[in-house]
Amino acid sequence: MKDQGRSKRKRTGGRLKPASNKKRYQLGREPAATTVGEPRFQVIDSRGNNEKFRTLSTNVAQVADGAEVTQADIEGVIDNPSNVNYARRNIITKGSIIDTSAGQARVTSRPGQDGQVNAVLIDEE
Repeated sequence: MKDQGRSKRKRTGGRLKPASNKKRYQLGREPAATTVGEPRFQVIDSRGNNEKFRTLSTNVAQVADGAEVTQADIEGVIDNPSNVNYARRNIITKGSIIDTSAGQARVTSRPGQDGQVNAVLIDEE
C-alpha cells in the first residue's frame, strides 16, 4: 500500500505545511497481486543490503502434509478471505485457499514478499 502521508489540514481546518520531503524508507509500492500462471519474478531493493523477491505469477507451491513437504501444481484459487474479488481473479495472498494437485491447501507464506508459495493441506469435509 502506498503511504499517503499525513493530512494537509489541521483538525480546525487550517493548512499544515510539510516539515520535510518524504524519505526513502517511507516509500510505498503497489501490491504484487500474485496470479496463477507461468512463473515470473521481480527483484526489489529493500532496507539494508537485502533484496525482496516478488512473485508476479507462479504455478507451483510447496505443500506440507504433516512433516512431509511436496511440490504441487496450482490449479486455481478457491477462496481468498482478504478480498472476495481475488478468488475470481486467481490472485494468491497469505491465507488464500488454493486447489493443487495434492488437494486443497491454505497459503502460509507471503508470495509478494517471499518469492514462493508455501501451503498446508487442509482437511476436506
